[in-house]
Amino acid sequence: MAPYGLTPDDYDDKIVDVWPDVWPAFRVFQAVSTQWRTSMGGATGLDYNVLPWVMRIHTVDDEATALSDLQIMERTALKIMHKERAG
Repeated sequence: MAPYGLTPDDYDDKIVDVWPDVWPAFRVFQAVSTQWRTSMGGATGLDYNVLPWVMRIHTVDDEATALSDLQIMERTALKIMHKERAG
């Protein structure tokens, strides 16, 4: 967790409500949560090369909407991961 700027307080015992219309993107986000591109400064974004395959196995019908939702989750995760640098 530390290489990504995370601590247990960032997500342990947190309950997240996921709206049904975002559920497909959330499942994809969970599935690709180990697929971060990294640099010397830490995570830079998700590896999008795996998305077509992951969306197919999770039977995502509207890939464009799922990608848009996924990018919002990605940006939020990056803000949390890089909070120490910004603060």
